[in-house]
Amino acid sequence: MDLFEKCKRFYYEADYARSLGYPTNPRMAQALGLYPFFIPVDQPEGTEFIHEGKRFIMAGSNNYLGLTMHPSVKEAATKAVEKYGTSCTGSRFLNGTLQLHLDLEDRLAAFTGMESALVFATGYQANLGTISSILGRGDIVVLDKEVHGSINDGVSLVKANKILEVRYFRHNDMNSLEEVLKSYPDEKQGKLVIVDGVFSMEGDIAPLPQITGLCIKYHFRLMVDDAHSIGVLGQGHGTPAHFGCTGKVDLIMGTFSKSLASVGGFIAGKKEVIHWIQHTARPFIFSASLPPANLATVLAALDIIDREPQRIERVNEIAITIKKSLNATGYNTGGSQTPIVPVLIGDQFKTMRAWDLLFREGIFTNVALPPAVKSKRSLLRTSYMATHTSEQIDRVLSAFEKIRKIMTW
Repeated sequence: MDLFEKCKRFYYEADYARSLGYPTNPRMAQALGLYPFFIPVDQPEGTEFIHEGKRFIMAGSNNYLGLTMHPSVKEAATKAVEKYGTSCTGSRFLNGTLQLHLDLEDRLAAFTGMESALVFATGYQANLGTISSILGRGDIVVLDKEVHGSINDGVSLVKANKILEVRYFRHNDMNSLEEVLKSYPDEKQGKLVIVDGVFSMEGDIAPLPQITGLCIKYHFRLMVDDAHSIGVLGQGHGTPAHFGCTGKVDLIMGTFSKSLASVGGFIAGKKEVIHWIQHTARPFIFSASLPPANLATVLAALDIIDREPQRIERVNEIAITIKKSLNATGYNTGGSQTPIVPVLIGDQFKTMRAWDLLFREGIFTNVALPPAVKSKRSLLRTSYMATHTSEQIDRVLSAFEKIRKIMTW
């Protein structure tokens, strides 16, 4: 078979696309006007954007604090470009380290309550690099079944090169976690548990007090992916701060592409651990460093989080309002405890149709279909910003109420 035969089949054949977990052939969905991906946005203003001349409310962004349009953030990025240019054009090991990198790493360590931090070019690389660096031959890693794909990919990278045992526990199920952990009494083995602080599809929070307790009891290290928690929980400092258990977490990973209004990622932990990752993580070693404007943006965003705590209060208040109203209208928002509010529909086609009806009403949401979510758990992933106005929230809720009457559920 020709190497590209699968590409041709995916492009033209609906049955082949379905066999890969897609509800229909993407080309067919595009022809029907039900293709919800790669929508180009113009003139973004944080809470709104323009597409093909029409104004939409953005109800699907991870810009939780609304900082991408904050004057101080834009000014910091502009000044960084004027001073340093647009890129470092090299890896951190060579010519790609600026004082800005070091300043940001010190700031992130202090912000998360850890000893040291290391900045990566993306959050995906932070997980990939950390996991592939820390885990080795004979080690054991235990994952929540719903961890982010980058965590699974990091584990797969280790498995491809080394003998590694991988176990999963049922999502946020502490009995299931303990059953797995207690089956590994050998303290000579390297043992790690990895969870998301906030799970990105349905917005529920990992029960870190119980997880840290079990990890200590059974001598496992703990890594928390806090990508969707920074800026939202723990006065913005993340899930461990939210629960007051930072000292019991070994590694905290975060991204800049959510509340911190930029792109990039980091890992924070003990000095010697971060030093090890810095010198052994291939995704870090062989990637160009984060550009100056991105670094300055994150530093400015961290300043604003400390200076304007009302943003955190506001975005969580909006989330409570949205969930109460949607539930009262008859929608299922799952176990969300954050500004990520899923609307669980189940059927893939109905989910795409609901997205389209909302889009026609000027409301942009995200569609999550298998394999991104479990079978028969397709959903609209909505998420909110501190800068959404009450009028905008009312329009979102009115649109959901309208399509509820149109759709057959």
